[in-house]
Amino acid sequence: MKELLAKLGIAAAITVTVLSGTAEYASAQGVDVYIGPGYHRPPPDYYAPRPHYDRRGCDPREAMDVARSYGLHRARVVDVTPRRVIVDGFGRRGPDTMMFANVRGCPLIGR
Repeated sequence: MKELLAKLGIAAAITVTVLSGTAEYASAQGVDVYIGPGYHRPPPDYYAPRPHYDRRGCDPREAMDVARSYGLHRARVVDVTPRRVIVDGFGRRGPDTMMFANVRGCPLIGR
């Protein structure tokens, strides 16, 4: 009886080892299901020309990107003057405003 239980235990251990090894390979394969056209369509304004800004100044899109990198959520440009670009958004404590110099690179001048 002890030999039979020992053989069943060894067989169970081998079975678990083999099944766990195959489960990794089976789970590594993914199933992709695509519905709709088989190609990615860019947004309608993708091919529209970008607005031209003076290369020496701070591009408002760049100011929004810098503000987002500083942690400002839902950033939007509210004012552009010859000296600064003002971006509003939400920080950790609520509404926040950041001011950037209107020079190349958009350095932060105030919060």
